[in-house]
Amino acid sequence: QVLLVESGGGLVQAGGSLRLSCAASGRTFSSYTMGWFRQAPGKEREFVARITWSGRTTYYADSVKGRFTISISNTKNTAYLQMNSLKFEDTAVYYCAAMAGIPTAWPDYWGQGTQVTVSS
Repeated sequence: QVLLVESGGGLVQAGGSLRLSCAASGRTFSSYTMGWFRQAPGKEREFVARITWSGRTTYYADSVKGRFTISISNTKNTAYLQMNSLKFEDTAVYYCAAMAGIPTAWPDYWGQGTQVTVSS
């Protein structure tokens, strides 16, 4: 059973920073791509960033490029999302995700989500 557990969300002022963590367990993830998505109230879930398990390849949504950094610790089976220069519009529930096949495919597994609230 695959389990993705996020942590690190919270309330922060605009311009501040947060780091989200996603602990993965339940199988070997060496062939997986890990990603972060977010969903704001009344909006669809949207892609934020993804990283191959090796850490060699990353990809970001234009809205977060230059502000967010995705990384991974293979030894800890944990993915991270460092969020800097946060804006009010970054407010959302952030979900960790794992893609077993094509990295751009809709995720096979999801975490439960962690709330990020940016006050203006």
